[in-house]
Amino acid sequence: MTGEQESRAQGLEAQGWTRQFTTDIERANEYVELYESLGNEVRLEPVTPELLAAEECAACILAARERYRVICTRPDSGI
Repeated sequence: MTGEQESRAQGLEAQGWTRQFTTDIERANEYVELYESLGNEVRLEPVTPELLAAEECAACILAARERYRVICTRPDSGI
């Protein structure tokens, strides 16, 4: 993992974002709508090694990373 990747992951966390899970890009909008309806801001992040959880099939997901997005949320600040 490069320093830039680590900085990106740390930067998201420092801004209050919480990684939720990785999903197929075709289903991502469903989850965005769900989390927004629950009062959260939602951010879709491209798949990178530092954003994958250990239990996920990282090798498979990284091989087809353009098909997936990592969903991150934080409470809506109302701005």
